This record gives sequence, structure tokens and C-alpha cells, in this order.
Amino acid sequence: MATNPVNEQTTQAATGGPAPQATCPMKALREAPRCPALLDKENPEFLAHAYATYADLRAQAPVVRTSFAHNFADAVLPGGTKRPESGSHPAKERLFVTRYDEVVEALLDERLSSDFRTSLTPEQRANLQYMPEEIRPLAYSLLMLDPPDHTRLRKLVQPNFTARTMETLRPRIQRIADTLLDQVERAAAERGEREGERRMDLLHTFAYPMPITVISDMLGIPEEDRAKVHGWAESLLGADRRDAAMDELRRGSLREFARYLDGLFERKRREPTEDMISQMVHAQDEGDKLNHQEMVSMVFILFFAGHVTTVNLIGSGVVALLTHPDQLERFLADPANLSKGAVEETLRYWGPVDYMSTPRIIKEEMELAGTHLPQGEKLSVGLASANRDPQHFPNPDVFDITRPNAHRNLAFGKGIHICIGAPLARLEGQIAFETLFRRYPRMRLEVPFESLRWNTGSGLRGFDRVPVLF
Repeated sequence: MATNPVNEQTTQAATGGPAPQATCPMKALREAPRCPALLDKENPEFLAHAYATYADLRAQAPVVRTSFAHNFADAVLPGGTKRPESGSHPAKERLFVTRYDEVVEALLDERLSSDFRTSLTPEQRANLQYMPEEIRPLAYSLLMLDPPDHTRLRKLVQPNFTARTMETLRPRIQRIADTLLDQVERAAAERGEREGERRMDLLHTFAYPMPITVISDMLGIPEEDRAKVHGWAESLLGADRRDAAMDELRRGSLREFARYLDGLFERKRREPTEDMISQMVHAQDEGDKLNHQEMVSMVFILFFAGHVTTVNLIGSGVVALLTHPDQLERFLADPANLSKGAVEETLRYWGPVDYMSTPRIIKEEMELAGTHLPQGEKLSVGLASANRDPQHFPNPDVFDITRPNAHRNLAFGKGIHICIGAPLARLEGQIAFETLFRRYPRMRLEVPFESLRWNTGSGLRGFDRVPVLF
């Protein structure tokens, strides 16, 4: 079993560090206890201490009632695009599932709806026609649909993400990784930096361009368009949603990307190639129940959600290895065989999604872990909390790339809404870890770990920057 990091500050950040205790008096058996903790994954200070908060909530009950800060997914609700004049984000109370078994149960229960429209009044449904155009692809995406629409849409793209298909992509992804690092080395040489003292921001020079190049290839975004398309993606990755001006920049990027897709769909209709967008366009033409809005939504999810998840997986995994010397020594001894374990443990330890932004809607009165769940209530599942549940992962705050059950992490969810791009993210992570540490076994952080900050621009857990020497 791995030991804790030698750096005490690293240990505090990994486990969440000291945090206010969310003491909650236990109420009736079938009523979720109310806890004062505010969950706000768009606040880097919250992310820095989140695991301590989750541990306390798990100790209270498998289901608790707590407050959630405003986030980007709230914008799909009627009136949700209006920003508070003060710049603050009013908290919204909902149920929160804290433990592994109950999270799995909730993710598999058909009585919990992913479609936010489930709980809307007729008046609210009528107001959906005024939803801003940049929000529509999110509102009508796989993330917010129930069967049969969810089943129909997912079936159209699922074959592109099978294990067999992923293996055919391995050589191409390896070439992309090596090409990017060749460029990094040339840039360092031009700056006069010597081996061992060369500098790079791992996120912006490798972890970001690698997956975005892969997904651009898969979707069929032409080479000549990639500079502007990647620029839109970069603005979404880095913008702080708590800043009104930056939030508008994000929305502008979404609008421009949607308009760009209108033209790209027409090009693919006239001149199809071997890519996913061409497949979707022809599925539409052949009457396979995929309309224009659904195509835009699918590309949005595959392009933006897919690549950002992998960016954070690579960045977080490298930081975890560099701050756990015993694990790094193990990995360097056998990277080919331990890369899979490193990916799975990173997903468990610092997974990209703390909790789902889009809550489930309770369609009918039910119980979960002996807790009463009223019809119409909203419920969020704590993926990060479940991944640190000591009942399933002994010594959960320890980073151990040989953990035998790390692959049972819930970082990508479970059930019908499990992340469709999970196999691709895992493959990219394995190739990234193997390639980086094969080429740069002496790579190390350029700055103290405690100076790294969690980035809130993507709404996912990942570092703002990872400066390294190699």
C-alpha cells in the first residue's frame, strides 16, 4: 500500500485539508438531514477543501439536504440566464447522495430523470422558447435527455467509442503525443534551455492540444478551420464563470461555434468524409431521427465536454505522480503495465467531475437508503464523494496506482448516462502518461505544489496551470 505524500501541504490539498464541520442533527429516519455546507465547484477555494467536506457529509448520512451554488447548467432553466446584479450566485437547496453504494443506486434508478423539463410547470415550458441560442445545445443534449430520445441519440455515436475502435486510434494518438512533445522540445531549444531545465506549461502545450486534436480528427473538423475552433474551445476552458464579462465571452464562443457548425454540416452533406459529423449528417438524410438541433448538441458534447475531461485527467495525473515520489518510482519502473492503473487511480483520486451539475428530478415518491425522496425534488450525486468512500476504497485519501479496485471508480458515472467518451479519455490518459515519463523521467514541478490552483473555467476539477521542468 502506498504511503501518504511526504509534503504535508500536498496531503492537506489531496484530502481537502481542514474545513468547517458540517454538523447536522439527525432527524426522522426517512428524512434527509439538512447540512449547512455550500457545494460550489466553480469556487477554487471550495475545490481545495472539498474532500474534507464530502467526508463529513458521508459521515452524516448517505443522503443529505444541502445548498448548491449557481453553475452553468442552471442557465437552461427558465430565468436561469439572468445574473444577480451583485455578482453573487444565490444558493439552491437540493438533496445530495454522498456514499458509493447509494450513488450507484441513484445512477441506475429509472425513477430519477435527467430531463430538467420533468419538473417544469406549463408556464415554464412555454418560456423555453425564449432560451438563448447558445444554451439550447446543452439543454437538448444527451446529458439532459431520458429514454427513448437518449437511447436513440446515443446509439448513433456509440460505435465510435467501442474498445475495438479505440485500439485502432492508438497509433494516431501516439503520433499526436510525440509530435506535440517534439514541438515543445524545439521551442525549449530556441530559448536556449538545456535538458533537465527545459520549461513547459504541461496543460497548455500538451494536455490541452492532444485531446482536442484527437476529437477534431474524429469529428472531421477540417485542418484549415482548427485554429479558430480551438480558440473557441480555449476560451471555454479558461473563462471564470463568476466573472460576468468572461461568462459573456463563453456564451459568445458557443454562439460562434454553433453558427460554424451550420456551415460545416452543409459541407459534409456535399462532400462527406470518413468522420463522425459526416455520419450524423447522413443519418439525418436517411431518416434516422437525428435533426439539426440534435446534431449540434451532439457535437457540442463530444467536442467540449470530451476534450476538457481528458485535459484535466492528464494534468491531475501528472501532478499526482510528481507529488507522490513512491508512486512515481513505481510507475517509472514499469510505465507500460502501470499506465492503466495510474489513469484509474487518478480518476478515483482527483476525478474531473465532483458532482453532476445537472441534478436528477425525482419523478415519483421513493426511498433511497431508507431516506424519503419527495416527488419533484432535485437530487445530485456526489461522484467525487463516492470515490473517496472508505467502505469501498480503503485508505481513500492515499494515491496508489496499484490499488486493485481503482477501476471501479465512478468518475464517468454509471448506467445509461455513463460518459460516452470514457474509453477514449482512458486511452489518451494512458498514452499521455507513458509518453511523458518515458521521454522525461526526471520531469518535476517548477513551482511548489501549494501554489497550484484549481481552475473553475470548465466547471470540472483540474488545475489552472501545471508548470514543469523536464
